Amino acid sequence: MRISLILPVLLLSMLSCASVRRAAPVAKEDVKTYTASQSNEKDQSQQGKNASAQSEKYPAKLTPTPDEPAPKSKLPLSEQVINYARTFTGTPYRLGASGPDRFDCSHFTTHVFKKFGYTLTPFTQAQYKEAREVPSYGDMQVGDLVFFGKRGSVRDIGHVGIVVSLNRENGSFNFIHASTSKGVTEDNSNQPYFMMRYVGARRVLPDE
Repeated sequence: MRISLILPVLLLSMLSCASVRRAAPVAKEDVKTYTASQSNEKDQSQQGKNASAQSEKYPAKLTPTPDEPAPKSKLPLSEQVINYARTFTGTPYRLGASGPDRFDCSHFTTHVFKKFGYTLTPFTQAQYKEAREVPSYGDMQVGDLVFFGKRGSVRDIGHVGIVVSLNRENGSFNFIHASTSKGVTEDNSNQPYFMMRYVGARRVLPDE
């Protein structure tokens, strides 16, 4: 009798211990929430690492302002030459001066073309021989050198400038040069002084 009573008691005590030790079950919704949260944290962490690596590999570029001038490389070479020559407008004349604060006519053309890789001898007669011949006015282009004679002799070359524009209708051209009276300035070939002394044109730049 005693043995039969003891066995049920032992069984009950074992069941009660097992129920205490067993962990409470986790709700399915809680499991999903936890997994999604961990996943989001991992994704954000990975995205942060990727963004950091990306910024090191491709540093931010400055955005040019809307009114920033177009890069010179996008302009025709002749326009680049003229634009550069015009930066010296008003620079005083001095015989034999090579710039950039003083120029005579041949040193001015030498200085301008040197900026673009063309080497000219700083003497008008030498430049007339060095550059390629331009047969006629119809063949002339912006950037050509134009030569003028001295006061006493038209054939004795004494002055040089650079063509900045052409007027095909009246057969004239504007040119920039280092003038003895006004320094670096622009004049027109139809002015009597230059019309009487014009000798011809020569080309340094490629044909356009």
